[in-house]
Parts: sequence; C-alpha cells; structure tokens
Amino acid sequence: MLHTARKYLAAVLCLAPTVGWPQSSSDSLSAAAPASAAVAVADPSAAAYTHPLPGLSAKQAEQFALGHRMFNNRWAFFWFENAEFGRGPTSNAQACSICHANNGRGVAPGTPMRVPANAQGEARDHHIPVAFEPALNMVVRLSLKEPGPRGEPQPHPHYGDQLQNFGVKGLVAAEGSVSVTWKERSVTLADGEQVMLRAPEIKLEQLAYGPLGESTLVGARLAPPLVGMGLLEAVPEASILALAQRPPVAGIRGHVNRVWDQSQGKMVVGRFGLKANHGSLREQVAAAFIGDIGLSTPVYPEQNCPPIQRECKEQLSADTFIGFNKNVIASEITPLRLQATELYLRALAVPMRRNVDDPQVQRGEQLFAASHCAACHVPELNTGEFPDLPQLANQTLRPYTDLLLHDMGEDLSDGRPDFLASGSEWRTPPLWGIGLSETVNGASAFLHDGRARNFTEAILWHAGEASAARETFSKLKREDRAALIAFLQSL
Repeated sequence: MLHTARKYLAAVLCLAPTVGWPQSSSDSLSAAAPASAAVAVADPSAAAYTHPLPGLSAKQAEQFALGHRMFNNRWAFFWFENAEFGRGPTSNAQACSICHANNGRGVAPGTPMRVPANAQGEARDHHIPVAFEPALNMVVRLSLKEPGPRGEPQPHPHYGDQLQNFGVKGLVAAEGSVSVTWKERSVTLADGEQVMLRAPEIKLEQLAYGPLGESTLVGARLAPPLVGMGLLEAVPEASILALAQRPPVAGIRGHVNRVWDQSQGKMVVGRFGLKANHGSLREQVAAAFIGDIGLSTPVYPEQNCPPIQRECKEQLSADTFIGFNKNVIASEITPLRLQATELYLRALAVPMRRNVDDPQVQRGEQLFAASHCAACHVPELNTGEFPDLPQLANQTLRPYTDLLLHDMGEDLSDGRPDFLASGSEWRTPPLWGIGLSETVNGASAFLHDGRARNFTEAILWHAGEASAARETFSKLKREDRAALIAFLQSL
C-alpha cells in the first residue's frame, strides 16, 4: 500500500511542469494586468488559461496538480478500458477537458476552426488535451414548463435535466442525439457594411425513451471559459447586491439570481453558470461531474438515471465495491478529488491585458464606456476576505462583469427559466481573457450557444436592456468600431 501511495503521489507531482508554472514571481508583474498583479499571468499563447496563481504554497501546488489530473482524466464505463473506471452509463463526454479544451470555451458545431498555435508558432501546444471521442462542446438542457418547489428547472421525468448523447454500446442506449443547423440573416450597419448573423436550430433525434412532449423546454449551452472563477467567488455577496441596487443607466438594471446550492444545503446568490444558476464552485464542479460525465460525488452521490431508464440503474458504479458496510457512501469523485478539482479551478490565474498603450485600444475603451457597455460589463470589482484561498483576498479585479442577470431580448431567449432568471435573462459574462479566445481554442464562439463567431456578431445580437448599446455600436464609424473591437481583443 505504501509503495502504491508513493507511486500515486509521484505521478501527481510530475504533472506540475505541464500546467504552466511561472518561472518566478516577476512573471506576473505588469502595468498591463487586468487584475492585481498577484493574480494575473503574462502569457499570450494557447496556454494562457492554464496557469496557477503565482505564489501557491507547496500543499496548494500539489492539490492543484491533482485537480489538473482530475480535469483532464479520461473516464471509462468498463474497468478494463484504457481509462479510469467510473464514467456513468449515460454521459456527454469522457473528460472535462474535451469540452473545456485548455480551460477555454467550447466551439459550436459548424464553426470553422484552426489548430491553435503557441507563442513559438508551433502547430499544437502541449497543454491542449487530445479529444478522445467526438463530442459536442454544447449540451442541451431539458426541463418542464412548471418550475420545481424552489423555482429550479424541473427535470424531464424520462430524460432528466440534460440530454445524454452517449450510452454504453450493447447495454445502455444513449438518450438521444443532437444536430445543429444554422439559420442566417443579414444586418446592415449605418455605414452600409453588412454582417451575417446566425442562429442555431437544435434538433433532437433518436430519443430512446419516447417524445419529449410539448411541455418540455430545451436550451443549448456552450462550454464557457474557466479562468478567474476563484476571484469571482471571492467577491463579497454584499458587493453583488450593491451592484443590483444601482440606479438604472440607459434602461439597464440587473438583478441577482437566488439559487439552491446542494453543496451548502441552502439558497444563495448565484454567480456561476450562464444564468448565474450556481452559487459556489463546489456546486458547479459537482453538478458538472454528475451531469456531463456521470461521476458521482459527495454532493451528488446517486447515478444520473431517471426511473424509466432501467438498464442505466442496473449498471455497476463505485458504490458496488464498498462491500457490505452500508454506512459508507462511496463515489467516483472522492472528497479529496472533489476538493482538488475545486482548488484547481479556483486557482486558475487570469491573463494580463495586452497593447494597453495602443491609442486605438485606448480609444476603444472610451467608446466601450460611452456606449454603456460598462453598465453590465463593470470594469472593476474587489474581493474580500477569502479563507478558502487567502491569495485571492482583498484584490482589485478587472473582470468586466457585474455577475447579475440582464434581459438580452427575445432573439437570445431560449424560453427556459432558471430560478429567478427568465428565458431571456443571462448573467453578464466576464470579459477578461476574451481577446485570447481564438488563440486558446482555435475559433471564437461567443454567447450562450456559440452563435457569434466574432465580437461584432456578439454585439449585434445584444437586445433587450442592451438595445441602446447595440444601436450605438451599429452607428459608429468603421474606424471607431475597429477601435472598440481592438479594446476587446486587448482583454
């Protein structure tokens, strides 16, 4: 046992050089930082989202390495496969990193993609995980029209809250398959430039457990980037509530989402997820493990098998191997693994800004504020005390979010409420690191379903509370639009 434990520890520690450790504390110092220099790293390559915070202790670094392993680990349903046993009978992916390659955003189906290059121009950076199987970077949420008792989306009785497009060949059918086609339309700007916008049409086929029914709500979700999540968790709840109490600006006024957090056993202010539908990193991580890969955790110890899916419920899982001690609750993701994955995401550093002295970028920043973009994408926040990772405490951040829900109009609505979020309301996404999105993931795919292929398209999809900002942008001179885009590319 001792020999095995030593081999395991050595394997974990050997991961450290592969996750982008800074060579010294000076690597993180720059006047161009988008946040405090203590929590940002200068790296414009495909590895930009992979770095830990500078100054982690030896124990934290060891835990970060284990979390990195869990995030990139291949999971298999059968114990004899060339991967770790534990994957659920139905799932969406084999590893977290398949959808969040390089800790970045997903790429919507049908989006032209190039192979990302690193800072040295190499064709593929060694931080980019291999895709082990075909998988959408998009999942499809399902719920009934009537919400649950706490306002949460009520899962479909036969399919749960997310369509699982992988099963086990010969044993458990996949719940269904997902196909995406794009419907395009042209928008003409004030100076005559035409921009093609596309919207997805989601088609669910080969449904294994019968039709969804007319009362089912369907929503596509693209995997978001993961940097800076710990910093956002360290923003005091009081600060988020204060942002919600600001006087409206140009018709813009956000509000908080209040959500049930299973990991804490209470209602909390939501701050993670595309609809601010998770209140803590632990909840976000545990929900992703069970929902996407079928991995049980101490938070969600049961397999993801709705009652009608008898074959799913009959399959082996981790608790099959705990013997006869029924007081023990086993899970594929043990408390240590869950804590390590949580620390890994909490400690991911944000990339520093670039080209901040460029006059075009500075002009774009002025236009960003004048167009009221900063009313939702708030440039500066501050963290408070944060015992879970003290390095994040009392930092000044430049995340460009208020963590609030805003009505984005009917064109972006999927009609699917989530606690206090209506179908057309979305959390303001942080913009830090967004200028490196294509470098990290090989393509740009913005908004909740990846419909926007560039910044211009993303802005032109804004409506609802953001209508005035969109109209201001569409009326700008071509050189001013280019300046605003240059500012976003600098983030």
